[in-house]
Amino acid sequence: TGAITSLQRQLEIRESELRRIRSEKEMLQKQLRERGNQLQAMSDKFCSLTEEQMQEEATAMMEEQNRSLQQAVTEQESQLAEQNKLISELQETIIQLRADVVTNRLHLLEQKQAQKEIQSQAEALQHTELQTRVALERINSKFERYRSKIIQAVFSVEGSQHPLAELTDDEVLEAMQKIINERTELQHMLKNKGSK
Repeated sequence: TGAITSLQRQLEIRESELRRIRSEKEMLQKQLRERGNQLQAMSDKFCSLTEEQMQEEATAMMEEQNRSLQQAVTEQESQLAEQNKLISELQETIIQLRADVVTNRLHLLEQKQAQKEIQSQAEALQHTELQTRVALERINSKFERYRSKIIQAVFSVEGSQHPLAELTDDEVLEAMQKIINERTELQHMLKNKGSK
């Protein structure tokens, strides 16, 4: 945004310079026309005089005026050419500045769009995280209930002593394995004796 403001300020300055130079160009063109009119008036004046008067009174003055006017015309044409060149350069600069402004605005819009997409992704991730946490809590709750039932089933077997402290998962598995082994062993013994 700062870059766009700066470019717009430069653009306004360049356009102001362009208007000023165009105004000066118009003034020079006006002066050039006035000089031409003066020259034409002088020429008309001397044409209306008699040939003898022209030779006596006007030849020197005419030449001086012609030289002066020609020099002024040459100078003004030179200034006009310089101003035309400057106007062309300023117009190119203005075009470039406008292009830069458009480019920066597009870049800013792209950044805003990217920021919106990132924000949307972040919200989606937060929602997914919340759902995952809820699912994890449910799984943990189910696991704890299942574990509690297993412990209850394992230590409700006749001859088992109820644990005094909280059991680890390995201790629960070991107790279950012990019960399974004992039952398997009992089945073998009964099978060997021919009993169902």
